[in-house]
Amino acid sequence: MRSPLFVRSSEVPAYSPANHDHTHNQRLIGPANGARHLEVVLGTIGAGGGALPHAHPGMEQVCYLLEGQARAEVGGEVFEMQPGDCCLFPADTMHVFTVTSEQPARLLVIYSPPYGENPALVRRP
Repeated sequence: MRSPLFVRSSEVPAYSPANHDHTHNQRLIGPANGARHLEVVLGTIGAGGGALPHAHPGMEQVCYLLEGQARAEVGGEVFEMQPGDCCLFPADTMHVFTVTSEQPARLLVIYSPPYGENPALVRRP
């Protein structure tokens, strides 16, 4: 059995987060690995999908775009993202993230403190 300090993304189950369209996340690093102050998620978002307007109370979020193109909106600012670009969504700040490329986008998302969203417990309208 491998140590929880090492993660193979192909072995991590995906979940669909609340308030997101065409999105599948894989929690790579978090409290289950021993991380106390951050969480790292690998997200795959289909064309036209993304995060609807929302905020994370008391939690900072960083997105690093690996593949595809996307539009990040926060605090009235808009940023057209290309692979290698990064953005910060400050705690308590409304933000939107939308894939603008025809192919899916892949991104690393880092939360501090850990988010730990459990889709099984999320209430949806």
